[in-house]
Amino acid sequence: MKRRSLFVLLVAGVVVWGLGALEARAGQVILPAPLSDFVPPPASNSSNFAIVGSLEFSNFGYTQTTGAPPPASGVTVNPFTLVGPPAETGLQFVGTFNAAAGTTQDWAITYKVTALSGTINDAYLAFTGGVFAGTGSISVSESITTLTGAPLATMEASIPGVNVTTSTFAPQTAILVTKDISVIGGSNGATVSVINQAYSGIGQHGGVPEPASIALLGIGISGLFALRRFFKRPSVA
Repeated sequence: MKRRSLFVLLVAGVVVWGLGALEARAGQVILPAPLSDFVPPPASNSSNFAIVGSLEFSNFGYTQTTGAPPPASGVTVNPFTLVGPPAETGLQFVGTFNAAAGTTQDWAITYKVTALSGTINDAYLAFTGGVFAGTGSISVSESITTLTGAPLATMEASIPGVNVTTSTFAPQTAILVTKDISVIGGSNGATVSVINQAYSGIGQHGGVPEPASIALLGIGISGLFALRRFFKRPSVA
């Protein structure tokens, strides 16, 4: 009975260690998280990444008009799924991108998207915001390029206009995205609160485990079998 209890405790310890090691994979940020977890300072944040479905988002950058909210810490990054067809996964940015009456504010968010399986050839962009019954306007535009900077697509959602847009381009295993958020306050102010971004492609699925994760799981399983063999050995009188 004591051996069985000890075996259960050891199994629990191995499982907890394995899960903790998986969670601590260097650089990966579990969403939701503030945008400040991805952009410097500190400098190490620039290597952080997030995985949504079969897409990896990395190499983030964020610039804003001097003194204008929100800071990177005030923007929340959520996983986002667009129900298809086609089903698309991506990121949602939530913050107060606001321009008071008579002011113009501008922000840029950049990042790299890598397909962990298949390719990317379709993009979706939408935002939630409004102009407060005045002469203001909103533009959320985006350029998509290859890793070498060759143009693939441009997109723009706007008010006045349509706040949802899509684009297709030649299949890529990785792309660079530059998103520009321009809010003109006009006579009564304007604001953007949510930006949704999603991508789809060919041969994508729910994600690919990292080699380190597979190795850790293998070590844990091997350890469990070794412990089981040890406790099943007949005792010597």
